[in-house]
Amino acid sequence: MSGPATMRLSSLLALLRPALPLILGLSLGCSLSLLRVSWIQGEGEDPCVEAVGKPGGPQNPDSKTGLDQSDEDFKPRIVPYYRDPNKPYKKVLRTRYIQTELGSRERLLVAVLTSRTTLSTLAVAVNRTAAHHFPRLLYFTGQRGARAPAGMQVVSHGDERPAWLMSETLRYLHTHFGADYDWFFIMQDDTYVQAPRLAALAGHLSINQDLYLGRAEEFIGAGEQARYCHGGFGYLLSRSLLLRLRPHLDGCRGDILSARPDEWLGRCLIDTLGIGCVSQHQGQQYRSFELAKNRDPEKEGSSAFLSAFTVHPVSEGTLMYRLHKRFSALELERAYNEIEQLQAQIRNLTVLTPEGEAGLSWPVGLPAPFTPHSRFEVLGWDYFTEQHTFACTDGAPKCPLQGASRADVGDAVDTALEQLNRRYQPRLRFQKQRLLNGYRRFDPARGMEYTLDLLLEAVTQRGHRRSLARRVSLLRPLSRVEILPMPYVTEATRVQLVLPLLVAEAPAALAFLEAFAASVLEPREHALLTLLLVYGPREGRGGPDPFLGVKAAAAELERRYPGARLAWLAVRAEAPSQVRLMDVISKKHPVDTLFFLTTVWTRPGSEVLNRCRMNAISGWQAFFPVHFQEFNPVLSPQRSPPGGPGAGPDPPSPGVDPSRGAPVGGRFDRQASAEGCFYNADYLAARARLASELAGQEEEEALEGLEVMDVFLRFSGLHLFRAVEPGLVQKFSLRDCSPRLSEELYHRCRLSNLEGLGGRTQLAMALFEQEQANST
Repeated sequence: MSGPATMRLSSLLALLRPALPLILGLSLGCSLSLLRVSWIQGEGEDPCVEAVGKPGGPQNPDSKTGLDQSDEDFKPRIVPYYRDPNKPYKKVLRTRYIQTELGSRERLLVAVLTSRTTLSTLAVAVNRTAAHHFPRLLYFTGQRGARAPAGMQVVSHGDERPAWLMSETLRYLHTHFGADYDWFFIMQDDTYVQAPRLAALAGHLSINQDLYLGRAEEFIGAGEQARYCHGGFGYLLSRSLLLRLRPHLDGCRGDILSARPDEWLGRCLIDTLGIGCVSQHQGQQYRSFELAKNRDPEKEGSSAFLSAFTVHPVSEGTLMYRLHKRFSALELERAYNEIEQLQAQIRNLTVLTPEGEAGLSWPVGLPAPFTPHSRFEVLGWDYFTEQHTFACTDGAPKCPLQGASRADVGDAVDTALEQLNRRYQPRLRFQKQRLLNGYRRFDPARGMEYTLDLLLEAVTQRGHRRSLARRVSLLRPLSRVEILPMPYVTEATRVQLVLPLLVAEAPAALAFLEAFAASVLEPREHALLTLLLVYGPREGRGGPDPFLGVKAAAAELERRYPGARLAWLAVRAEAPSQVRLMDVISKKHPVDTLFFLTTVWTRPGSEVLNRCRMNAISGWQAFFPVHFQEFNPVLSPQRSPPGGPGAGPDPPSPGVDPSRGAPVGGRFDRQASAEGCFYNADYLAARARLASELAGQEEEEALEGLEVMDVFLRFSGLHLFRAVEPGLVQKFSLRDCSPRLSEELYHRCRLSNLEGLGGRTQLAMALFEQEQANST
């Protein structure tokens, strides 16, 4: 047995011999690694380990030096949340704005001292030239009961004495805005302020110090250190200085006599806090310019004028506007020069990039055009001429070019002609004959792009003329994004759902009530429901009540959910219109009610109600969502083809057929406008305007062909917000298109029914199958 065993061992060694060096190397490496680890653990020379292990090291709580804290070994500790079940739950109240919760403040508040005679002239000019640059601009006057011009916030103190006016202004700023702003700029209404420069100055100064910054002037008979800031050129007060000054205002008002408010404030600061006016701080110079009488701003070119923050005195409003025009032109020229310098730097650096000059986009410095990754992402061009556009919102192939669109095209043509003359003059001068072709598209990465084919007449220096056609490309780039100020809204507003019900819709109302109970009553949403039962001329008279089942279901929900109240109103109408039905509901509710006008096929949930609360703003905006309409289940398969031309996107969780468990194809129905969120006060205002503009028989005819959205669109100054709402999913149903509707509404109703049958792919397959069946 030894012979065969020896042969097997020798053959095994022969097989392992090529791998022996690898095995030996791995074994040696592992041994050395283990040995090195044991040495490190045994020596204990790691300073971090030694510091943690010493009882008098950083673990000692009495050690508070910065050196010990830097060596401390911080270990996170997870504290589990625990709430005592025996204590009542207290809801945490969050602040209205996250800025308040974080304790952050706005940078600059501007206070303008005005008077009875200049409030409607110079103060209005200040507001028009500077208000849009500052977070808040206030006007203070001693006139009692002053009437504020439109768009201006005026504070009346009731006393025109200079010291009293200044004292009450500072007291008002401290009381109402002392915790909200870092800097306070006080100026007179005969002062022109270069708002962007002043805002930049406030952004460069540190807020943690007492600062009184302006044009320093000496008191008569006082030392050089005692200076006050001239009120005509404005001055900055830091928040910390205002907080320190507030307790001394009453004493200064009684002890200091002065005919000028700026001198009174300067003496008060020096006497109480020992702080005088300075014209320079932290390398920032407060620059002002004194404008001579009858001086033309267009001819002023001194360095002091060109770099000034404020200009004083300004005798009339027209001079204020001329100054603003002059400084705006200077800022625009400076911006163009900076753009040219940046473009030159980009060109120089592009040569050093891997792409070279081929990677340089046009215009220089702006993002490259959007690159589509599929045919569904291609941005289409809209064709237009000087009189018509061939991209109409209503789907028509051709419509007149008018309004803002016409002005946009005219501005693009004028800009192209101006750039051509600037480039080729004086050798050539171009004059436009007509626009041959025009194309434009909106690129979300760049802005509005234009391609124009222009028929031009070129005139040489010698007077020779020739007609030629040239194609030019232009781009209107996206400017800086600004946040539009919007009124504050809250999700705590109660929503009043309104459901008009015809007799034919009574069977479907039972399913609506069950869905309403599950999505609104069960989670205790802050919402109510009113059923508007619309009877025909002969329905319900002496016969069975067609809404008996609906009333019983509503009563059952009130019994099942204590505290819930489902009101219903009964009206009788031969041809009910949406506006007439809304008139009945509007009279039954207060003016501050938030209505959610819905249909029997709508299934509102908590997210839909919250978006209704946030998008409907009283006195500002009405919201009419676009619901998702499922296709006809007979024509549409269980899952619509992805990206089909006629199919809309599938909603996330809704749109699932419970009987089949698969998403149902559909589309967002832009033709329907039956759902809407608006406040009762806004509806009453629009309805009153409709009644004033259309009287008698004309009003009666208009009500038959109008929907509530049309009333807001035509007879209201509110913003009308239309947006897709994926939470509103409706089952397939054919709308009843009444012949009493206006021609436009009837067309929209029919188009909604036809587009709701299915996508183009489903309809083509149905036609193909029908032709195949007919042919056989």
